This record gives sequence, C-alpha cells and structure tokens, in this order.
Amino acid sequence: MGYKEAAKAIEGFIRGMVEGAGANGVVIGISGGLDSSTVAVLSVRALGRERVTGLIMPMPSITSEEDLKHARELSRDLGINSYEIDIGDIYFSYEKGNPLHDRTNRIANGNLQARIRMTLLYYAANSRNLLVAGTSDRSEILLGYFTKYGDGASDMIPIGDLYKTQVRALAREIGVPDEIVNKPSSPGLWAGQTAEGEIGLSYDIIDRILEAYFDLGIPEAEIPERLRVDEAAVRKVIEMSKRSAHKRAMPPKPSVRTMLR
Repeated sequence: MGYKEAAKAIEGFIRGMVEGAGANGVVIGISGGLDSSTVAVLSVRALGRERVTGLIMPMPSITSEEDLKHARELSRDLGINSYEIDIGDIYFSYEKGNPLHDRTNRIANGNLQARIRMTLLYYAANSRNLLVAGTSDRSEILLGYFTKYGDGASDMIPIGDLYKTQVRALAREIGVPDEIVNKPSSPGLWAGQTAEGEIGLSYDIIDRILEAYFDLGIPEAEIPERLRVDEAAVRKVIEMSKRSAHKRAMPPKPSVRTMLR
C-alpha cells in the first residue's frame, strides 16, 4: 500500500460523505497552501470539478501575493467554481463596531480572520447544499495548531489522518504544483507567519515525535534517545498537544440530570 492507494481511499471517503449527506458537493477555503490545495485536488478527483466550490479569502496587507497567485492558478487549473472574497471590509467592521477590539493583539485578530472565513464557508455550504471540506492535517490537529471554530470547523477532514510530511508526499503523488508543495506552510494570519517559524521546529521533527508518542505508544521519557531528538523539542510538542486538548473535544458540561430524578 502507498500514497496512490491512500489517495483513492480519501477520494472514496469524500464521495461517501457527500452522498450520505445528500449534498451537492463540497466547498473549500483555498489559501494557496499545501493542505487546501491537496484537499481541492482530491475533491475534484472524487466528485468532479463541477461539484467543488473554492473560496479564496485574502486579507489585505496580510495574505501574500504568492499565496494569492497560487490559489487563483490552482482554482483555474482545476476548473472549479471559484469565488474571491476580500475579507478586509468584514474584518474592519468588527474593529469599528467592537469596543473590546485591540489592534495589538495579534493572536485574537488572527483568529478573527480564521473565523470570518469559516462563516463565509458555512454560508456557501448552507445556501448551496454543500459540505465544508476542512483542510487540517494530523500534525495540526494533534498540536492544536488551528483556530477553534475557525479553520478547525468543518463537516469532514479529508487529510486529517495524515501528518504534514505525509500530506506533502501525497500532494506530489496527485500532482499538486511543486511551487505549492515545496513552500513553507503558514496559517497566513499575519504577515510573514510560517508554521515552523512560530512553533520553532521543523515538521520533520514534529511528525516523528507525534508518531512516536501517539501512534507507537513510546513513553515521552524514551523518545529523545530513541529518535535522537532534543528533549526540549519532545517536551514542547507533547505539551502543545496537552494544552490544546479542548480544541479537539466538545465543550465540557456538568452532569446534573440525575439530581432531577
């Protein structure tokens, strides 16, 4: 078994989700990055281009010209229904109308952009009977490297079982353009942001640690020696996962029904 078989399995999964929901197709946020491009290609292979809608949602002064170019070219080459929505006006309406807005809070403002994109995707999904195809991968999910109720919100996650390094290999297999496959991953929430730069580790190292801990069940204390990686790196990756557990779960609730019987 290899990436060709994995691609077919994911395509079958996408078809099954759409057919099971009685939906007309899928809508995807196309950023011009690796993950969204891979999901877009897989969706077209699974459903046909006429059943795939792409939303390109740049933020002025933040979305790079390179990402925007890649998103436009990929959408054109795939022949999907593509719409470009500048989210600047929506974002600045929040700024103007929100007395709590703080221009210096980079995290909150970046997450707001992700949540604006989520609402646009779900509007398209609701109005056109589509499913939102999420673009997170296993590395991002386990690290919590996504916006809660932002890019983490979707109806399915086609590449959610693959680590970032595996997504990169899959993308090459299915023909995602090299300029997209080879560029650094970024959530694009502020200018110059890269995932590996923000985390401080390469995905080659991150994925090895995550696989060892979650898939192979190797105790945290044994990972540095067995993988020949820095102890601080192991501690950081596992701590990120533990701190972000709330992102991967439904909100907690108290158990009180038995008190009413």
